[in-house]
Parts: sequence; structure tokens; C-alpha cells
Amino acid sequence: MSSDFGSARRWAERFILDALHEGGVAVDATLGNGYDAERLCALVGETGRVYGFDIQAQAVERTRQRLADRGLLARARLICAGHERMAEFVPPGVDAVVFNLGWLPGAEHAVTTRTETTLRAVSQAVELLAPGGVLTVCIYPGHGEGAREREALLKWAAALPEALDVLYQRYLNQKKAPPELLAVRKRPQASARRAPAG
Repeated sequence: MSSDFGSARRWAERFILDALHEGGVAVDATLGNGYDAERLCALVGETGRVYGFDIQAQAVERTRQRLADRGLLARARLICAGHERMAEFVPPGVDAVVFNLGWLPGAEHAVTTRTETTLRAVSQAVELLAPGGVLTVCIYPGHGEGAREREALLKWAAALPEALDVLYQRYLNQKKAPPELLAVRKRPQASARRAPAG
């Protein structure tokens, strides 16, 4: 076991592992190079479904190739669109929604997630969650737009109803503004039934 506290991405993984199982439904709201989508496809198994979004065709194609190479592509629906359009494509009853904000690794840093569209996307994601489902957002406050996103996301999260559990994790004494985690969990309800995978 690692002796350090880990990173925002590692913290997010723990919540996702608790929420997502064989036959589950997940959303990768920021495909990037496809690492999150690959992990989610492995977790949902052959009977599950992963919806993936990215506004950059390059990210969608990288992810498509990664999943195809690993025999996981049939479990995913990859959509070249902004994550603020999530509700157009994803039915309610989602077990896990993953956001990894910022820019596409290895691409132009001028193309980054934006505060306004991120807020619309996380609001939709919360509405789509099944009881017991989780939303994880890895925030990168070390650049201008990332700092704006953090401020807006924390304000949004603080106003969520008490039926949702909201957690915020970050390092307090690091000078280089390491990534931070915002997580939201919809409390389970005994009488609720999840929608089938689409």
C-alpha cells in the first residue's frame, strides 16, 4: 500500500469502485486519452454501458482506438459533443459519472473545459444519478480557467440539497495547486429502481 495520501484521481477511483459493478451504467464526461473510459468499461462488464463525451474529435478517436484494442468498444457509446449535452444522450439511472477537467493531454492547452458548460454538465449529471450513484470531478486549479471552475463548482455544490452527500478533498499545504476532488453521492432509496442500460 502506498505511504502517501494519493491524488484526486485516486480518491475518485475509490468512490467509483464502490458505486459501479457488473451491469452498471457510467459516463465519462471528459474522454481525453481514454484511460477513464477503459477503466469504466472494465468495471461495468459485458452487460453494462459507458457513455463517453468529448468536444474534440481527436479525443474520441483516441478513446475509440484504445477500447477497440482491448476488446471493450462494444460496451461504450462515444459521442463527439460537449458534456453539457449529456442529458440528450444518457437515460436516467447512472451509477457513476466521471469528470477530469482541464485540457486534453498532449494537445493545445487553449482548448480546455469551461466553467459555464461544466456547471451545466454537472447539474445534468446529478439529475441522471441512480440512488447510490456518484459523481466525481477532478479539478485542476493551477491555471486561470481551472481556478474559475473550482470557485463556481464549490458554490454550486454547497447549494445542493441534503438528499445528496457532497465531499471536497484537497491538499492544504502544497504550493503548486495539485488537483482537487469534488464528489457527490445520491443517497440510496429502498423503493427506487434504476433504469435499464441503454
